Amino acid sequence: MRDTPVIEGAADASVLRVGLVVSAYHGAITGALRDGALAALRDAGSRGAGTDGAGSVTVIEVPGAFEIPLAARRAAESGTFDAIACLGCIIRGETPHFDYLASAVAHAIATASQATGVPMTFGVLTTNSLDEAAARAGDGPSNKGREAALAAVQLANVIGSLPGTLR
Repeated sequence: MRDTPVIEGAADASVLRVGLVVSAYHGAITGALRDGALAALRDAGSRGAGTDGAGSVTVIEVPGAFEIPLAARRAAESGTFDAIACLGCIIRGETPHFDYLASAVAHAIATASQATGVPMTFGVLTTNSLDEAAARAGDGPSNKGREAALAAVQLANVIGSLPGTLR
């Protein structure tokens, strides 16, 4: 197996334009996810805010988790982004609303990514409580926003490395 080629996704955002689609609902949690994502992108070599060049990051804020997939798809269709991390928080309540919402958002993000060819990652927390959400949005390497942003960068680099792929 030594001669088998391996295409790996580098954690290098220096030449990538990354969009972060962030739900405003549960703002303390999603703000922490956004901050974790921004920290990961800085660590990966992003130059910061703006859509004017390589290595840039743009935050796109939407009202709630249900609105994330449409904004992510439109952002991808704009041709401005190499990767998009979708960040939100859905907390289980007393009704089945949680199940429908979580499933719809996950499916729509996957569909948007497949339809546009732009890597999109799922950084939407689906938890039983606000405490569980806060634990997943804390500072450090286990922040799920950080994980989603890094996965978006790595997948964009994998896609860009595949034979016949234009970047």
